[in-house]
Amino acid sequence: MISVSIIGPNGAGKTTLFNLLTGQLAPSSGSLVYLGKDIGHLKPHHRARLGFGRTFQISQTMTSMTVLEKAMIGAFLRRSAIRDAAERAEQTLEMVGLAAYVHRRAGELTLGGRRRLEVARALAMEPRIVLLDEVMAGLNQTEVQEILDLVVNLNASGTTFLVIEHNLKVVRAFARRVLVINRGQLLAEGTADDVLGNDAVIEAYVGKKRA
Repeated sequence: MISVSIIGPNGAGKTTLFNLLTGQLAPSSGSLVYLGKDIGHLKPHHRARLGFGRTFQISQTMTSMTVLEKAMIGAFLRRSAIRDAAERAEQTLEMVGLAAYVHRRAGELTLGGRRRLEVARALAMEPRIVLLDEVMAGLNQTEVQEILDLVVNLNASGTTFLVIEHNLKVVRAFARRVLVINRGQLLAEGTADDVLGNDAVIEAYVGKKRA
């Protein structure tokens, strides 16, 4: 399945792109086409029904809710019955390795656990594509590897991912295609090896060209 990573310096416009895709921001010009249709006028919940699931750069954990209740928020997009939503939420919590924590308060999870919960909530929406916004930021090496393994396995099972990520080792290990954004413009695209060896990309990151 498709796995695309978006990279670029801080402030390059990566999260802005996600917000445009999911309807948190409205485009000032141009069009936004998804599956052959212009969706630029649609509200966020309508885009979610079209198949967009996402996590956020700052975890949206509601600490008083249980892990199961938080995952059910995503499931209610397509399932109105509480029992059906709970069943879907439990399935996604099993996928991300949180099945043993369903009755625990979300705020009691580690940072890595909260990131897994965000992924579970997005998956519970039954999306066509999952947008992950720096889901590995702030995690230790073990937690990064656990999340990476999770995403790789889900991708191999048929889930499409569009990922914003600063960890270039993760990008190399996961992404089949990489887009580089700088100052709101597409700077380069290609395989990880192609773009990470690109002089313009190196200059954008370190401020100078290779000697």
